[in-house]
Amino acid sequence: MSEATFTGLRAQLEQAARTFADGPRALEGILLGMVDDVDRAIREPLEIFPVCHHSPASALAMARRLREKQPKVVYLELCEDMAPLLTELRNCRLPVAVQAFATEVDGFPADWAPLSVVAPVTEASAEYQAIAYALDTPGVELVLVDRSSDHVFQWRESEDPGSPDTADPDAPPAEEEAALHGDAVGVEIGDLRPRFAELEEHLLRHGKVRHWSEWWHQYVELPLGDSDHDTYRQVMFLVGSLFRRLAPGDGRRVRIDEDRERYMWTRMREHLTATGTDPGDALYVCGAFHAASRVEEFGVAGSAGFEISPRTATAWQYGLIPSSHAAIEAQFGLAAGSVSIAATEWAKNLRRTRVKPYRLAGQAGTRKPARTAAPPAPVADTPAADRLTGFLRRPPVLDPLDEAELLGWSVEIVRAARRNGYLASTADAIAVFETSILLAGMRDRARPTPYDFQDAAVTCIEKDTVPGRRDVRRLVEIMMGGDRVGQVGYDALPPLARDVHDRLGPLGLRLQQRGVQRALLDIASRPELEKCSDVLWILKYLMPHGTARPIMGERRLGEKSLQESWDLALGTHQRALIELGYEGVSIEQVLEQRLRRTAYDSKATAATVLRAVEDAILHLRSRRLADELGTRALEVLAQERSVDGAPEVLRRVRGLLAYYRTNEPVLPGWIESFVKAGYAHYCTLLPMAFTDEDATVRQVAAMFGFLFSMESLALSLGCDRTQLELAVAQSHPREPDKTALLWAAQTQLGRLTRAELRTRCAELLGNPLVVPAYPRYLSGFLHALEPVPQLTDFVVEAVSSAFAELPDPVLLPWLPTLITTLRSGGADLAPLLIREAGRIFPGRLDALDAWVPPWRTGPEHTTGPARRSAGPRGVPLLTAHRETCDALAALLGCEGTWDPADTGAPGGAALLAAHPQTCDALAGLLGCEGAWDTAAAAAPRGAALLSRHPAAATALGDLLASP
Repeated sequence: MSEATFTGLRAQLEQAARTFADGPRALEGILLGMVDDVDRAIREPLEIFPVCHHSPASALAMARRLREKQPKVVYLELCEDMAPLLTELRNCRLPVAVQAFATEVDGFPADWAPLSVVAPVTEASAEYQAIAYALDTPGVELVLVDRSSDHVFQWRESEDPGSPDTADPDAPPAEEEAALHGDAVGVEIGDLRPRFAELEEHLLRHGKVRHWSEWWHQYVELPLGDSDHDTYRQVMFLVGSLFRRLAPGDGRRVRIDEDRERYMWTRMREHLTATGTDPGDALYVCGAFHAASRVEEFGVAGSAGFEISPRTATAWQYGLIPSSHAAIEAQFGLAAGSVSIAATEWAKNLRRTRVKPYRLAGQAGTRKPARTAAPPAPVADTPAADRLTGFLRRPPVLDPLDEAELLGWSVEIVRAARRNGYLASTADAIAVFETSILLAGMRDRARPTPYDFQDAAVTCIEKDTVPGRRDVRRLVEIMMGGDRVGQVGYDALPPLARDVHDRLGPLGLRLQQRGVQRALLDIASRPELEKCSDVLWILKYLMPHGTARPIMGERRLGEKSLQESWDLALGTHQRALIELGYEGVSIEQVLEQRLRRTAYDSKATAATVLRAVEDAILHLRSRRLADELGTRALEVLAQERSVDGAPEVLRRVRGLLAYYRTNEPVLPGWIESFVKAGYAHYCTLLPMAFTDEDATVRQVAAMFGFLFSMESLALSLGCDRTQLELAVAQSHPREPDKTALLWAAQTQLGRLTRAELRTRCAELLGNPLVVPAYPRYLSGFLHALEPVPQLTDFVVEAVSSAFAELPDPVLLPWLPTLITTLRSGGADLAPLLIREAGRIFPGRLDALDAWVPPWRTGPEHTTGPARRSAGPRGVPLLTAHRETCDALAALLGCEGTWDPADTGAPGGAALLAAHPQTCDALAGLLGCEGAWDTAAAAAPRGAALLSRHPAAATALGDLLASP
């Protein structure tokens, strides 16, 4: 190319710099530098084709140029390790995204996992045109030259790997379709946007637009739609150079951009050298921002000193995932609806220009290409003249108003608004039509753009309320093309996803269809559906909520459903199913890996590991894995120093014990060891838990529940009950609820009688200073029902006594605290109280007046002194209860018969005198000393014995009179 190509443009820019700046050097570095960038790019022997992401003008220019030039090699700015996946695009319906995924990282921080990189592809994009041309044209080679997915994260170590590069503050919140890419890092050709905030704000303000997508559509997209190839390239080079030179001096960002350019040019020179390809037969497709590069490695004649770092040991998996317009907009910070508008503009440009685009043969959603003659011979490249000067001096072309198109939009949006609950009419359609023209005129446009129409529709129809689920702005986006969602075909799915589809085949559903489908499984009549049920339960565990949702049927330890009903949405959550395929070849393998990962995680607790054991039994029916994870649960329990997971541990150990006792001949060794170790573990932590403020009463009650319910098994395995008694004796709680819980435990251990417990509660109610805290005591008693369910009637008694004895001025302020305490602290135990109260209290209202509480009439309600005042201890008692005396004599190994003459009042004394050996043995048992009085042997020997051993007689009377 001639050196004088841009001489005239340089002279004009120098004059502008002198006129509008303080000196010729103020703008010279920017304005003339931009011209130098353009000149350098168009002089490169390897043709550079600058593009912008999802730009219909770029796609149209690409289709034109490919048919004219017919290059033999296409270099594409895309991660080089994604090349094998591109051939699978023909098995998909666009838009889809090429994904690189890694679950286990080696060389990156562990908290980054899983790593994910996606590159979305739409039909209205220049990269798709290049891919379709290269894959369907014989003799053409497609070479991806951008950094690999591994290098994407190597170069992002200084920032959060899950955050997108850009974010639009005007973008709406992400919806379901916007989350199709998950938290992946987006890689896309042609990320062209000002990185200078003040520049973008200036362009938006003077362009009278709201966001960057609208500015690009109005001032770049439309003017370039009908331009020739040279004009398109030079304008795109100029825009890329402008944004690059005005970008802030962020060292890290600039370094990454320049390293990417060095990487790509190094890869291209390596390929040209290895294959001997003529640079004139190749085409380099990259973003306009990278096309105007100033690195030393630029061009086929650039320096070759850049060293590409090796990849890490991370194992990457590759596949295709469904994408959507909303997902692309959300990830790359584009305005809502901009990608849909671009797709509509692409279809209009094809109809207007009659350019034949490239489409992969047999691709879903596209027509089968008609047979055509041989492709035209490539045209010879001619030196490009200066097209920038004419383009920059040319006034904007005002397109004539297309009234038919605008009128159709106005009618359609009113129809859509009516369907969504708006009170729209023909008058609103006229208003939208006129307002669109008015807004376009205010913004210096002769023809309203879709963005002008959208603003007019919101103003005229929505007004101040949104009656339905969608607002008018969303309705316009749907009307302009909607959020098109792609789909990955069966042949392009990973082996795991195809296996899931095959195994669910007996259901007879279209599993790739988006939306919810109902599946009915009558396992009793069709036993083969049991395997489908197993797959669905595993999918429910592995997949996001809503993918497989059971409507009827459940899966618990030891239970099976004969009929099940499911709501399936595999097509909607296709991305998650595909990503499962990166973790294994079957869902059982993935589930086993995840269970092990959960169990061996550094933050795993005994409760979470026990849950993994339960899931292994439920979903995998693997005794081997359950034993392995159970052993891991034992190790984790021994390392725990808190009781936070005690309730969950208790619940899951009880369930596992019940399952093994009913389904296995013997208990597994790990669960016996777990019970034995847990008994000692919780005995050790019990005193500390009573004084620890962070330990709740529910957690301490769960500890007692484990100790009491597992006590028989633990003692049979060699544990010592003395350890529990010592732990209870060393516990000294300071909080009311824990104090009540300790009293209940002492009652269960026999260290506290019910009478003493009743006395303590009566003292609490009689103390005005303690009455406000009485609800917390009741909360402790309520939680005590978990380890000591025998106290249910006593808790009912404690609550009833409070309502019966407290006066209204005390009870009414105290009542809300009681209700909130019972609801928050023991809602799951309240049914026990209600059931017990229904058993104790009368069922009819008229019987309530004559009803006497059972705790007022029971023998334990009688106090000790009252019993002692009944008469001589033991003397009439033995004769009144001869069966008890006979049983006691048999227990002590004594023989004898009742004397018929000793049936009077002194019968007990005569009985003792008749059986002196029994009396001596009983005295020794009770710790009494003495000897028989031989002088009184002829007299009533029992009376003499009782007078000789009054302590023994008193102790015997108390023993036999106790409840």
